[in-house]
Amino acid sequence: MRKVFWGLLKKDFKLMLSSKFFLLALGSLVLYSCYINFVYVKLDQKIYPVYLYDPQNTQADSEYVTRVDSREALEAACADQYSVGIDISEDRPELYLLSSGLKTADHYRMIWGGAVLNGDMDGQAAVIGINDKEMKNRREITAEFLFFELSAVGFLGLASMLFKEKQMGVIRVHGILPVRRPLFIFSKLFLLLGSDLLFTALLTGINLGFSHTLEVLPSVLLQAGILSLIMSLAGFLCAIRLPDFKQFSLFYLILAVFVTTPVFLAGQTGAAWEWIAYHPMYHLFVAMKSAYFSDPTAGAPYYMICSGAIILLFLLACRTLNREMAKEG
Repeated sequence: MRKVFWGLLKKDFKLMLSSKFFLLALGSLVLYSCYINFVYVKLDQKIYPVYLYDPQNTQADSEYVTRVDSREALEAACADQYSVGIDISEDRPELYLLSSGLKTADHYRMIWGGAVLNGDMDGQAAVIGINDKEMKNRREITAEFLFFELSAVGFLGLASMLFKEKQMGVIRVHGILPVRRPLFIFSKLFLLLGSDLLFTALLTGINLGFSHTLEVLPSVLLQAGILSLIMSLAGFLCAIRLPDFKQFSLFYLILAVFVTTPVFLAGQTGAAWEWIAYHPMYHLFVAMKSAYFSDPTAGAPYYMICSGAIILLFLLACRTLNREMAKEG
């Protein structure tokens, strides 16, 4: 059995080389790292602009405030759903803002507007938890890039190998050979999991630095392994069921739009959707980000569900593969 498994590994490794899988992974690594180090960490989000309508000129000038000469001008300035208005034309000051649709962002805008009104401004925070602003940004964006890279590579990588083997007639050959069918899947999972874990370690090391990488890498690798296995098995199962790669690509496009996009929006923008708690990918996303911040919130039920999902997907993949090989044989 070892010789058979080793032969399958060599065959799948050559298939990955011929499809330029590792070259594409290296390109993604370089692209993500360049963006994080030369673009993202240098972005400095501006403090919410504050506009003041003070017809009686009771407030002192401030670098945080832009004065307007009418209530209409105040409302027009706040129409971008980002700025904050202060109207002190009456006896009682009034904060004016239009909701951005994100409760968290609106809450911060109100706090900032109140701080400006009361003269209690210290600028932007320099330390967020135990991280400074740059490290917080590095951890956050690295976790997000890794999650969506592994989701895409896991789903597409193993499936593309399978479609290529279908075209080469490998499925038909294995259908008549005395090869244990689970080994056919294990060899692909082994290589894809290994490459995903290596990609995870390199992406984390390049963008967080050596000391911070050692701190978070064990928990990050665990989450990366779970995500890689789930997405790889899901991609394999879909590839077995669908007749050609064009239909599979269309299915993946629909999946990316309706499954992963809501997760990205909820995680990146803080959108307050109650239903997102029932989205299985969202919990994988949260676990990945928590691992990067050394705050493992996932408990035993999470790992039990993930383990059950992996086992179930593997059994379904084996059963579907057996049917496909029986047809080919």
